[in-house]
Amino acid sequence: QVQLVESGGGLVQSGGSLRLSCEVLGFTYDHYSIGWFRQVPGKEREEISCVTTVYGSAKYSDSVKGRFTTSMDAAKNRWFLQMDDLKPEDTAVYYCALALPSGCYYPNYWGQGTQVTVSS
Repeated sequence: QVQLVESGGGLVQSGGSLRLSCEVLGFTYDHYSIGWFRQVPGKEREEISCVTTVYGSAKYSDSVKGRFTTSMDAAKNRWFLQMDDLKPEDTAVYYCALALPSGCYYPNYWGQGTQVTVSS
């Protein structure tokens, strides 16, 4: 059974940093894509980052480019989203998701979500 277990959300002041973690359990293939998404109540879910293990390079939305960075601890099959220079508009529930190696368009598995709140 595939599971994505998230951790690391919380409350931070504007300009601060947080690191989210996403542990991938039970997925036996070597190549896949990991996407990070966020959602604010009443708004559509936004894809903010996607990285595929085939190429290793990540893509970021304009809203987070230059502030957020995705990385991986291969030994622990754990992905991270480092979020720096956080702004109040980054407040949302953040999700990691696992998709086919071709990209993050239609993820097959989702983490449980973690709340990030940025105070002004």
